[in-house]
Amino acid sequence: MELGKKIRQLRFKAGLTQEQLADRLGIGPQSVSKWENSVAMPDITLLPLIAEIFGVSIDDLFDLSNEQRLNRIENRMDVEKELPQDVFMEYEEFLRSQLDDSQNRKRATELMSYLYWHRMNTYAGKVSRYAKEAIRLAPEEKTCYWELAQAERHACWDWNMSNHTAAIDFYRELAEKNPGAALPYMYLIDNLIADHRADEAEMWLERYSRLEKAHPVMKRVYKAYIELARFDEPAADRIIEELAAEDPDDDAVLFETAQYYASKCDYGKALSFYELSFEKDTRRPRFQDALMGIADIYRIRGEYKEAAETYDRIIDLLENEWKLTEEVELLQAKEIKASLLAKAQAKR
Repeated sequence: MELGKKIRQLRFKAGLTQEQLADRLGIGPQSVSKWENSVAMPDITLLPLIAEIFGVSIDDLFDLSNEQRLNRIENRMDVEKELPQDVFMEYEEFLRSQLDDSQNRKRATELMSYLYWHRMNTYAGKVSRYAKEAIRLAPEEKTCYWELAQAERHACWDWNMSNHTAAIDFYRELAEKNPGAALPYMYLIDNLIADHRADEAEMWLERYSRLEKAHPVMKRVYKAYIELARFDEPAADRIIEELAAEDPDDDAVLFETAQYYASKCDYGKALSFYELSFEKDTRRPRFQDALMGIADIYRIRGEYKEAAETYDRIIDLLENEWKLTEEVELLQAKEIKASLLAKAQAKR
């Protein structure tokens, strides 16, 4: 249904004349008449008020299908760092209504997770901002250090707070119930290695390796990290060196080799392999992971100008290969670049 016809239908249902609706909108009645006769369209700034007057959502004004509404929710979260409270609540209510729809349940569940993750990141950014300011005002007081650590996922000294037992329990149960799915094994092995539970990680790696979907590169990379978890660095080095020598043109091998050296703080080798990985990647569009690794190493080394130049490459990738224009990911890359340039200038 056209927007003008929808407005007329809602106006009749609400028992309003064109003059009464126009008066509540602060416009002339002739404007409402033009909308309803498809001569003109309402200004976009009036849509929230029109929706409020009729007690509907803005999406309801356009009679969007459920699939279109799901797409709009996802697209809006992609391009906005923070959703207004009324929009958040509208999306939350609609997604809840779709959880019992067998056709849309999976998508609605995914978007419900995305919605809360989006809100979590919004508030984490605010926690970070105010916690840092409070800490600067009173650096000897512990009050806000914990909030900052949680908001930015900082390292935690206390083992009872930093171990990954809950994650391991979840992914182990998931792997046991879905023995043919590869991802649960990978996330389980990741967390076991992070906690130096090497024997368990090796057991699950053996199961993962038997899967048809198991990534051949990751089978060997995981073995190297398991050796590191056992504090046998020479054995781990040998595995990675042999892998890199056997497949010097495989971008996945080169990337994982870079990751390995970066994790050991061997930044010179890591930079070299990240660059090779990006160069050898024939996919279009390419992912930005290798470039982010390069930028992070430059930041760690205090080479902010070089880090900012790497973010120029990331921005170029997002704009020209991924065709992003106003998405949050692109805007964040530009913000990080500006911050790095400011640090480079201050360092002079």
